[in-house]
Amino acid sequence: MIPTILVIEDEPAIQELLAINLKHGGFDVIRAGSAEEGLSFIRAALPDLLILDWMLPAQSGISLAKKLRSDDRTKELPIILLTARVHEEDKILGLEAGADDYVTKPFSPKELVARVRAVLRRRAPHLAGEEIEIGGLKLNPATHRVTSGDQTIELGPSEFRLLFYLMTRPERVHTRAQLLDGVWGDHVFIEERTVDVHIRRLRAALEPYGHHDRIETVRGTGYRFCGN
Repeated sequence: MIPTILVIEDEPAIQELLAINLKHGGFDVIRAGSAEEGLSFIRAALPDLLILDWMLPAQSGISLAKKLRSDDRTKELPIILLTARVHEEDKILGLEAGADDYVTKPFSPKELVARVRAVLRRRAPHLAGEEIEIGGLKLNPATHRVTSGDQTIELGPSEFRLLFYLMTRPERVHTRAQLLDGVWGDHVFIEERTVDVHIRRLRAALEPYGHHDRIETVRGTGYRFCGN
């Protein structure tokens, strides 16, 4: 699964520089020139990380970061703030607004890509391509392989994405609506009961290896992946 990076930067040359280097770094890139345009992309589908310029037309990056942190849907979105401000108090202001990291202009494109990887490893290690293991069940997002011991577990694409989502958020209870948004995308409109079908298929695939009980039904709410 290739992480998607949303770049909100109003200077075309810097936007292009960021896009080229992030693509070379193995990321998908979406570009926006204003907070309003960036918000429209976020409403359509959540990116995996946001690179946000401080000085934007109409609405500042700081204002947008605060807005995203106050919304349940976007409060966990990793944010790297990009700015020409170099004073310590500015950095503190940016971090207090909700930024995970703060990069000053001019910047090294290679360093910025390294910062992106570092934030993803810290906030969402599965997006950095690292293997996830819980109780002997292993999922490798880079190779799309799921294994138990030395045995490979065959999963369909939807079941793989569903397991990936659950394993990266163990012990949390997820409603069907949350699973639909997280696995299929919040811009896709399908029936919530579709989740039940894929949960059954996933459990059936995990059962021969003794991992099916890790997917628990929380009556009246949804599902949880047991990480113990």
